[in-house]
Amino acid sequence: MTDMLTTPRPVTQSPEKQGQFLVAALYHFVSFPRFAVFREPLQAACHANGVKGTLLLAHEGINGTIAGTDEGIGSVLAFLRAQPEFAGLEHKESRASTMPFLRMKVRLKKEIVTMGVENIDPNNVVGTYVEPKDWNALISDPDTLVIDTRNDYETAIGLFRGAVDPKTKTFREFPDWVRNNNGLNNRPKIAMYCTGGIRCEKATAFMKEQGFEEVYHLKGGILKYLEEIPPEESLWDGACFVFDERVSVTHGLKEGEHTLCHACRQPLTQEDLLSPLHEEGVSCVHCHDTRTEEDRERYRERQRQITLAKKRGERHLGS
Repeated sequence: MTDMLTTPRPVTQSPEKQGQFLVAALYHFVSFPRFAVFREPLQAACHANGVKGTLLLAHEGINGTIAGTDEGIGSVLAFLRAQPEFAGLEHKESRASTMPFLRMKVRLKKEIVTMGVENIDPNNVVGTYVEPKDWNALISDPDTLVIDTRNDYETAIGLFRGAVDPKTKTFREFPDWVRNNNGLNNRPKIAMYCTGGIRCEKATAFMKEQGFEEVYHLKGGILKYLEEIPPEESLWDGACFVFDERVSVTHGLKEGEHTLCHACRQPLTQEDLLSPLHEEGVSCVHCHDTRTEEDRERYRERQRQITLAKKRGERHLGS
């Protein structure tokens, strides 16, 4: 892809460490027919370096987030960039005060980000990348329609000012939302964003194939914007949902205050935790009315096992 690095680069340290664990979010679209046989060597490299997280492999490349020590992450990234297909792999860094993953999973998939539309290849056609420093000017232009390509539980805790929220449950719903929304043609420019950039690779490619000409997307996603743009200049409101135990991050990629409902996986604010409908590990304001008492009793038993594991100084896999 035109904006990818062509040579490996070392892991860089953040100016101010916010936690002992380094978190690396990465993706790379590339033709990768040997993805299935690469699974075991990649799993072994992560295990040997004490790295945990989830990496997805498919014919179209790699996607995922991993965490570990600086040295461990550096070794895994070096291993990946030693593969001819991933020599230009880029990653984004943040930090976590505790290990944000329970285990290491390398999974084989049909797509590294599931849109469900055949023949969408960001290596062939994609929107125009916009650096974080130029993003504010683009989305402040009245000719620009800003679209958040993430799902409803993510947009619930943060959005760019003035952005359209499609309120999709999954990324698979996004193409139909575009097809059924004639109002998208009312603005000459479309600016799209997502967490780390990968969904926008396919979303902008899809938009281009639908006939939209001026389609832009935020390079590096929300994470890169929050890393580079100071709060006083920011047009981002709220926190950014992340797919690990940190739940959310804010400006400077500092860990947010959200927690996760382990019954429905929705992010919870401090206000949500004070609701009488909230019971740790059992229910929250989002799912209380959609669960049966049988469900809640099952969740209570799981929560009891988690509590007992904590008392023993262990971490329960259901936590």
